[in-house]
Amino acid sequence: MDTPATTGTTTSDTGTPRRYWLMKSEPDECSIDDALAAPGATVPWTGVRNYQARNFMRDGMQAGDGVLFYHSSCAVPGIAGIAQVVSDIRPDPTQFDPESPYYDPTSPPDQPRWLLRDVQALRKTRLLSLTELRQTPALSDLRVLQKGSRLSITPVDAVHWQQIAALLEVPPGN
Repeated sequence: MDTPATTGTTTSDTGTPRRYWLMKSEPDECSIDDALAAPGATVPWTGVRNYQARNFMRDGMQAGDGVLFYHSSCAVPGIAGIAQVVSDIRPDPTQFDPESPYYDPTSPPDQPRWLLRDVQALRKTRLLSLTELRQTPALSDLRVLQKGSRLSITPVDAVHWQQIAALLEVPPGN
């Protein structure tokens, strides 16, 4: 499985190396402001309907991992905040709700296909636009910048996390 690099990272609450992720959300559905306004600044990351993105959540993510909160499908896409994973994996209830745009009538309740984790927003940042990301040579191999990359969840190498944190003037360890 393709997971983010952990060299030189801190450890999570579980004592394992902290990993980093870029998680996309459409701001009309859940923006960084919405996440910060939620109880405990925590939102369930529902609606993931791609197997590779689901597998990253299921097999690679853990509570304490860092998250780049990315606004997508909007006028100016880009990183809008910093968050962290704060829960274990559990079934995404939207797959069972016929009123939800994420309803999946083929997902059996006794073996749910789609999963979620809770994500806690830590801070809103200035918008680090997709254009600015592309103009930063040190980020040229960041997964979200690769041709054809459309996954809603992608791993981020520790070195990229640190470079992005520096661009956003986020203190180390956040």
